[in-house]
Amino acid sequence: NPLDGLALRDRGLLSVYARGDDYHEVLKGRLKQLGGWMAARLGGDLKVFVDTAPLMEKPLAQQAGLGWQGKHTNLVSRDFGSWLFLGVILTTADLPPDPEETDHCGQCRACLEACPTAAFPAPYQLDARRCVSYLTIEHKGPVDPDLRPGLGNRIYGCDDCLAVCPWNKFARAGREQRLAARDDLAAPPLAELAALDETAFRARFARSPVKRTGRDRFLRNVLYAIGNSDNPALVPAAKARLDDASPLVRGAAVWALGRLLPRPELLELARAHAGAETDPDVRVEWERVQSA
Repeated sequence: NPLDGLALRDRGLLSVYARGDDYHEVLKGRLKQLGGWMAARLGGDLKVFVDTAPLMEKPLAQQAGLGWQGKHTNLVSRDFGSWLFLGVILTTADLPPDPEETDHCGQCRACLEACPTAAFPAPYQLDARRCVSYLTIEHKGPVDPDLRPGLGNRIYGCDDCLAVCPWNKFARAGREQRLAARDDLAAPPLAELAALDETAFRARFARSPVKRTGRDRFLRNVLYAIGNSDNPALVPAAKARLDDASPLVRGAAVWALGRLLPRPELLELARAHAGAETDPDVRVEWERVQSA
């Protein structure tokens, strides 16, 4: 249960799908195998996609009978719950269609109420600007300060709305070993992650989907988690990033220290660093913590 990791405030929480090898590569290989079999048996042209084409996979999957789009906008399966990946094979072969799946959410609102940043304005609607998965993976700049506390210790993605879905009682453990969670990504220490330079980041996440965020964005998330930890023992890890080459990382370090340090010590740190800061976003972070 990924929700168990939320209590480990000095450790980072990665979405469960990101704790093994990159699913894009694993699924694409499997799809090519299946596509080769289909081409040999059925003929026709085909193409395979795993998040690499402008296709609305979830509505297509519902029409194909694989599941339905739940109130959290993700696909839910009566066989697998919410824990699944989607890949696509487009083919010109003439195949008999399966019946479309219908909605089985009923009156349940568990996923909507579980969201830490209130990203669902209504059932079946997602405001990506508030979604933790979007903010920690796709969003390139500093995260809105009002949303940072809601990130908690989530440093790559979020599983909360998936984890509470009651249809998960039918889920079964996968057998693909390349997607199995690596021990070093289960709940890595935040202080350890904050020390990663570019080379170490690339080495640690070489086969992981995490690598696509890049080191700077990832450390931004790590430092927000440090700021949310309420753990003064992590202050040195944040201080070490005040001189980081990346403004994104420096700004996140300022915010983290603003949450962890006593005000006199924070103001002393500001006098030593804020005046020499040249990046406007980081200067705003210093101004914000000094005026708080």
